[in-house]
Amino acid sequence: MSTIHSFTEENYLKAIYHLSTGNNSVVSTNQIAEITNTKAASVTDMLKKLAEKKLINYIKYQGVTLTEAGKNAAVNIVRKHRLWEVFLVEKLGFKWDEVHDIAEELEHINSESLINRLDDFLGNPAADPHGDPIPDRSGTIHQKKLVRISDMQQDQNGTISGVSEHSSVFLKLLEKMGLTLGTKIRVSELIEFDGSIILIVNDHADRTISREVAKNILVML
Repeated sequence: MSTIHSFTEENYLKAIYHLSTGNNSVVSTNQIAEITNTKAASVTDMLKKLAEKKLINYIKYQGVTLTEAGKNAAVNIVRKHRLWEVFLVEKLGFKWDEVHDIAEELEHINSESLINRLDDFLGNPAADPHGDPIPDRSGTIHQKKLVRISDMQQDQNGTISGVSEHSSVFLKLLEKMGLTLGTKIRVSELIEFDGSIILIVNDHADRTISREVAKNILVML
């Protein structure tokens, strides 16, 4: 049975995990304050609590890293979040731009047996509706090697397999442009003036996307 932490503690652990990209790199108090929309003083108080519980390594003015226990807790939260997103899209018919906030609430349900049954019920999916990998029940994450469209060369082909921006407005834009997961694209032209890119989508339709959009779409070459 996993250890029960408060909602706030779980949100902090997940924030630190995402900021450190899972590599145990040092995260600053200001980074955490920004991502959690919390005052730095409140962040410091919470970090002290997490350090007392041995979930993080915290040295004032030097930043934060997750301990092994903290990382395991964070990965478990991420797993629950992404499994619930799959459930909401595949079984309840939500769109990929509608599920994040709901999954934010469901991820705090503390039942290991429920999540393992949910995982099996969904067929043990490898990725969520946004292409993010889902940790398995041992906490292992199988990362796919993806590249940003902004890093592709002219005439390169690929399949859209993920996004690095999860805001509803961005996902709705991709939906409108037909640039959803599984879409095949080819870089037709790189526009030198503003960095925009012309794509051939599914072998026929032209789409021009800005560099900002291109750097947030991940492709399997």
